[in-house]
Amino acid sequence: MTGFVIGLAVTAVVAWLIIKKYQPHAVLLLAGLFLLAATVVVFPETSILFPKAKSTGWVGFDIFDYVRGSMLAQVAGIGMIIMAAGGFAKYMDHIGATDAMVGVCIGPLKLLKAPYVVLALGYAVGQVLNIFIPSAAGLAMLLLVTFYPTLVRLGVSRAAAAAMIGTTAVLDLGPASGTANLAAKTAGLDPAIYFAHYQIPVGVVTVIVISVLTYLTARHFDRRDGHVVRMEDISEAPAAAALKEVPALYALLPMVPLTLILVFSKLLVSGIKMDVVTAMLIGMLLGLLCETVRIRDARTVLKGMMVFFEGMGRMFGRIVTLIICAETFAAGLKTIGAVDFMIAAVHEGGLGVTVMTLLMCAMVSATAIITGSGVAAFFSFASLTPTIAAKLGVHAVAMLLPMQLAAGLARSMSPVAGVIIAVSDAGQCTPFEIVRRTVIPVGGGLVAMILYSVIFV
Repeated sequence: MTGFVIGLAVTAVVAWLIIKKYQPHAVLLLAGLFLLAATVVVFPETSILFPKAKSTGWVGFDIFDYVRGSMLAQVAGIGMIIMAAGGFAKYMDHIGATDAMVGVCIGPLKLLKAPYVVLALGYAVGQVLNIFIPSAAGLAMLLLVTFYPTLVRLGVSRAAAAAMIGTTAVLDLGPASGTANLAAKTAGLDPAIYFAHYQIPVGVVTVIVISVLTYLTARHFDRRDGHVVRMEDISEAPAAAALKEVPALYALLPMVPLTLILVFSKLLVSGIKMDVVTAMLIGMLLGLLCETVRIRDARTVLKGMMVFFEGMGRMFGRIVTLIICAETFAAGLKTIGAVDFMIAAVHEGGLGVTVMTLLMCAMVSATAIITGSGVAAFFSFASLTPTIAAKLGVHAVAMLLPMQLAAGLARSMSPVAGVIIAVSDAGQCTPFEIVRRTVIPVGGGLVAMILYSVIFV
């Protein structure tokens, strides 16, 4: 009980500080170190060593050595995957392949003349694009440049178009997603298996629900706000000067890593194993080859490769370090006994895995809404899940899948999320007005996702 009270108090302080916009990395790391130190004082018999690590000889140094162990493990494992995916996405953006892919995918939608149908289908297309463009804000910026003017000219309101674009990356699907990779690794699954066997089925159901609710919600709010649908000739829409003119073939380049990962896995060719990092490197080098043929300037092409490595560095600074800090915080909650107390309470109350899954999803969702970051929310709780799932007698993926998807969904209901702030500016309204429009579709998707996960996973 003492450990649970300490853990709860520290968690409350962490939440308050993050709400007050203190740096999440620092808050989580310091909270984790405090909990590890508190464990040494309150429960000196409990080990605070990183798994398989040896003591430094003094428990005071062991506290900080835990962070070192986490750094080594994360950078060599999930951290490298996230960095490679970030570098690849940055390079695809640099050579114009991302622009080409978006242009090809939204082209057919421009031929439809039903504004709100196009809006709903636009969400579904955007969610598919998110598999290859894992940055929510990055995808939103591209769609604001390419698709947003078309939606407005078709007759939907600026707020409706902006709100839809703000939800296009809510599910964080595919091996390029940092949260998906972490979920797969934590559950002990191959990323391709996690994506194909677990994410896709629940993703299809959730996308359908969100698409239908996007259609209904947009029409309702536009009518309530007195918006009148006036269709214009979209062929006269100004071209996006910011987009790079590249061969249409470039639209296929962002798909290369995912294709390699799915083909060379237990799904198809099981005799050859394709690692996510390897697939990203192959995809980047294929893009480099295409640029060599297109530009025919070796110096410029090779210089462009630095964009890949700079993208890796950016992902380390933003995401990988957050994983390390969040894992330290989670380790502190474990060692202090807060997790064991919570599991025991669930068992004694006879609540079972369903209630525990709902509780974990609720905590992840609340954190994502408060912080505006699905990554921070999921990373803060993911490492606790295997222990909880094992004691409840279920596979970790049964809890990790809804938690991972809930983090992304809840992010689009946060007025402080970067993507919501970005689209609100384009929609000429406040983030709160955007959230007012996203709550129903995303909330419905959240309910559908959790119900499907609880029943079928």
